[in-house]
Amino acid sequence: MYFKILIILFILLYQNVAYSKATDKNDFNQKYLSNYFSALVSAGNQNNEDAIVFFNSSKFLINKHDNFLREYVFSLILDGKVKKAINQIKRSDNPNFFEANLLLTLDSITKKKYKQAEKRLNKLLTFQENGTYEFVIIKTLESYNYLFLNSKVGKNNRNLGRIDLITSAFQNCYLSSNKANSNFLNLINSPESDYSRYLFFYLGNIIGNKDFEVANEISQTIEPLKSSLLIAQSKKWIEENNYEKFNYYFSCKNEKDLLAEFFFLIANLYSSQDQFKLSNFYINISNYLNPKFYFNLSLLAENYQLNNNFILAKKILNGFNNEEEIYHWYKTKKITQFLAEQDREEEALDYFEKKINDFKNPSTKILYDTANIYKRFKNYKKAVDYYSKVLSEVDKNTSTFADILYRRGGSYERMGDYERADIDLLKSIEIRPDDPYALNYLAYSWLERNYKIEEAIQMLDKAYNEKENDPYITDSVGWGYYLIGDYQNAEKYLRKAVELMPDDPIVNDHYGDVLWQLNRKMQASYFWKNVLEFEDTDEEMRKDIYKKLLNGPNKI
Repeated sequence: MYFKILIILFILLYQNVAYSKATDKNDFNQKYLSNYFSALVSAGNQNNEDAIVFFNSSKFLINKHDNFLREYVFSLILDGKVKKAINQIKRSDNPNFFEANLLLTLDSITKKKYKQAEKRLNKLLTFQENGTYEFVIIKTLESYNYLFLNSKVGKNNRNLGRIDLITSAFQNCYLSSNKANSNFLNLINSPESDYSRYLFFYLGNIIGNKDFEVANEISQTIEPLKSSLLIAQSKKWIEENNYEKFNYYFSCKNEKDLLAEFFFLIANLYSSQDQFKLSNFYINISNYLNPKFYFNLSLLAENYQLNNNFILAKKILNGFNNEEEIYHWYKTKKITQFLAEQDREEEALDYFEKKINDFKNPSTKILYDTANIYKRFKNYKKAVDYYSKVLSEVDKNTSTFADILYRRGGSYERMGDYERADIDLLKSIEIRPDDPYALNYLAYSWLERNYKIEEAIQMLDKAYNEKENDPYITDSVGWGYYLIGDYQNAEKYLRKAVELMPDDPIVNDHYGDVLWQLNRKMQASYFWKNVLEFEDTDEEMRKDIYKKLLNGPNKI
């Protein structure tokens, strides 16, 4: 018996050895292919570090599979290893994809080999694809290469629209032309989109020309509570006379800085289309060109956040400079947000309250953000306390003052302190009589309390005229008509609210109520059942819906 077993084992072992010798080459290839596919999986999961390990273990395939080099380069770039990616491309035999040739072109430009860059740009045209930003990238790089080579602006690319104006602004700044300021102002004041970012570069150009008084005047017009990270920090630098900071982070006399800003723009465009891999690719190139300008990394963190990759988002934020108060605060806010989005609200609040202690003399901006965060966590008492601190530091009878009153009033209303809520909200409306959100909030609060119904409906009509496609306001108007028994008008507005926001439990609940009153009970049941399907329907509402499905809504 044992002898037979030994014979079988011997045969099996012999066959395996023979097979391995015969198929050694196949096993060789299979090993690399396995690592390659593992790399692709890791890259797809946004785990670039693991992807690079697998790619490095399968480099045998680099000249055998066209796609290998592209995926490897992408992983290197996404991991911040831009220089390594460029060197790998240089070692490769005639790379045949757009991004590789783009990196070679950039390498030439940054080394001031403009004639070589010109040849590479011509080659780059052969790799462009229709319907992408590749043509924009090529044409813009052509204009920058011409600028650096000839020290003058080339022909404008009118077909590039606002990108051409942005490029012209920076090119004129590079040449110290008076046109730069007018270019930046045209961008900042554009009604087409939010170009407030370019206020930073406008201020930088003014400061570069030693026009400190003008810079201070402009700084005084900046609203710090609602400004972006970059603009808020700009205001603080000017107020503290830290003018040198502008040139430290960005100089329009530096070729790499100009290119970095352009690639940040491209990254933004891809991000707006939810093409996050390409967006991250270009933002990492931007950071490689100008690593000091880490404002741009906020986009990278946000891209990872949108893909629920909170680990990488946090890693990026941890690289922010804590010495600058506003960056430390931005990091604190974002990490708090990340934790909350992962349903780790207790941990998020605990983290936030520990970090608050880092700010011994917080700015008005930090106080304001803190109030909003506490309101987000439904700690309305602390929210009220911080809103009150902000109000003491803000000019009265301004739009900002009205906004804070609106927010504090909402917090009082959540606390059940209706008297104080009404005072704040009415004062906010007095300052901004056409503010649709304050009108809607106060009016809906009155409807819920069965208080001043007719006046509330008038306020809602006014709010609706200002924001007729806002689903919350539309729902409020419909609910107001429902409460006074005007079911025809109620149905009209609530139907529109459902169309605008089909997945909202409250809107579906309200529409079900009015359909019931119109004796369209089967349809009413349909919308109530919708409420039960939504994940964000709370337990109290679920209980109420079950009762309605049995007996209909309570009589009003």
